[in-house]
Amino acid sequence: MAITVAELVAEPQLGLTLLAGSAGLDNRITWAHTSDLPRLWEWVTGGELMMTNGLSIPADADGQVALAESLRDSGASALAIGEKMHAPPLTEEFLAACDELPLPLINIPYPLPFIAIARSVAESSLLEESRRLRQTARVYDLLRTAGASEDHWQSLVQRLATELDADLYVVDRRCLHPWHPDGDVLPVFLAEEWAPLSGQVSLAGKNFQWHRIRGRHVLTMDIPTHANALLVVLPHSEPHPDAVVLLHAATVLGLQLSRIVLSLEGRHRLAGEFLLQAMDGRLGVAEMESRLAGFEVPPQELLLASMAAGAYQKTADDGDRLANVHVELWRHGVASASLKRNNRLHVAVPADVPVDILVHCAGRETSIGISAPAAVANIQRALQESLWALGSARATNQGLTRYEQGPSWLGLTSFEEGTALVRRLLGPIFDYEQSQEGDLIVTLRTYLDSQRSWQKTATALFAHRQTIIYRIRKIGELTGLDMGETSTVAQLWFALQIHEAMHQ
Repeated sequence: MAITVAELVAEPQLGLTLLAGSAGLDNRITWAHTSDLPRLWEWVTGGELMMTNGLSIPADADGQVALAESLRDSGASALAIGEKMHAPPLTEEFLAACDELPLPLINIPYPLPFIAIARSVAESSLLEESRRLRQTARVYDLLRTAGASEDHWQSLVQRLATELDADLYVVDRRCLHPWHPDGDVLPVFLAEEWAPLSGQVSLAGKNFQWHRIRGRHVLTMDIPTHANALLVVLPHSEPHPDAVVLLHAATVLGLQLSRIVLSLEGRHRLAGEFLLQAMDGRLGVAEMESRLAGFEVPPQELLLASMAAGAYQKTADDGDRLANVHVELWRHGVASASLKRNNRLHVAVPADVPVDILVHCAGRETSIGISAPAAVANIQRALQESLWALGSARATNQGLTRYEQGPSWLGLTSFEEGTALVRRLLGPIFDYEQSQEGDLIVTLRTYLDSQRSWQKTATALFAHRQTIIYRIRKIGELTGLDMGETSTVAQLWFALQIHEAMHQ
């Protein structure tokens, strides 16, 4: 076992004396570290004897007390100050705080070199190093025996907790929800303490930090393979789990999470292939019902949600922002099948899923349109409804809109009305382009986006100005509309907006 503060002070060749904090003499020292920086506690990983020549000690009583409290909260075993160096007078309040915490306060006699203390701690740690190596080997062996299935996650966490003699929780630092659907939720006292700070639990920005919360030591560590996965450790007893072993445990958990996510990706690809075939009308009803049930989504009671980055976001960012929605839904216990197509993500989920879960998993900056409850046999209509609702959500900046429950969009209330408008205004153009080669729709869209400038449109399409003039006149002939009228431009712009929203 590591040397205790009492054992180190008792070594006669060092001549150390205890100034305060005698109740902490049984604290075990994992390492001796020297620092003269003003915020000593930021260099503590747990169990260290912090040694300073005094430059780190504030001159005022409040500053000294705050230093003692921060060191103890960070898990330091003791503080040692070099005699006859640069330390200001130690105040009565500081000594009293060290006694109360307790934080052993040690005087290093002049001119004893700090390295002598570090060597004594290191020599006493040789047996501890052997124990650490054996424990590390056992930690990695737990990964070897764990299955790749997500069903084995909680078993691995519990076995690691037993090995480390601590309670372990793996949560999402952004919301403090368990990272795995079968994971344990944080204890109430931690959730209450950290809820206002979600997204910044590690207050000092460190990936390994001890906290003292409501009288208990708590460690937070980053899971190295997943950006927002946070390991929370609550030791059962002193001494705390070894810092190096804890880092290896976090690595093991990260590797297991990677194995689980990799297995999810195979199912995600199958779900995407199914939705693509179903939405294109290539599957019969019986096959659709059977295959969707395999993804645990009820084939008779589903919602289809179409998602896109917010209107203020660049479309090029959509893919990255929506790439992990299926994982987020799985993490929150929501069965789903999803397909990304044309910078839109389409997700089939059970009809009883709360919409706030969808918003949470997609991100509040994502626009979401939700169809009416439907059976998979009507998935093509559900797609039209969700796209209509998405267009309404983006146009009105509402974030989330349900079909037939949101505001009217461009004066229309349903995709049937939108389809009829598109067919009436743009149908002749579509018919012409099917029988002749042409780029009339692209030209029209670019022309309107370019504020009806012939030259800007020609430049954008790498075409001659006269070519653009001819195409716009052709559109007028096909539709029977006067392209010089503002009302005509408004009608065509409305129709294009609806058409693009319904076919992306």
